[in-house]
Amino acid sequence: MSQTEVKNKVLEILESDYVGTLSTIKDNKPHSRFMTFFHEDLTLMTPTSRETHKVEDIKENHNVHVLLGYDGKGWNDRYIEVQGTVEIDDSKETKEKLWGDMLSKWFESPEDPNYIVLKITPETIRLMNEGENTPETLEL
Repeated sequence: MSQTEVKNKVLEILESDYVGTLSTIKDNKPHSRFMTFFHEDLTLMTPTSRETHKVEDIKENHNVHVLLGYDGKGWNDRYIEVQGTVEIDDSKETKEKLWGDMLSKWFESPEDPNYIVLKITPETIRLMNEGENTPETLEL
């Protein structure tokens, strides 16, 4: 599969699958939780509260792992694995871009000081269970 084809399949998954797992490191051990992800090209973004354990984890170790796309239908469900680094983005522009009614359950508004966005820059993206030659690694 060409790199263009791999990238297109990765983007298909990012467009259709919003819920995945985010794994951080705490005390040299992984900790995973389900999150909702948005993206700009290959950069992942997920809203969260400033006052969470994952933010504490990230301040100590900015390396993360994300799984997106597995839909639970069987052995051949395609998904992606993303290894990358994360930064906290509390810019007004990013917060407003991701804001939606669903976030009002946890935050008052895009101006809520506890509302932040985790921005994940991928270092490696692997496409899994998509054809006979997977995993395929997208060159970044």
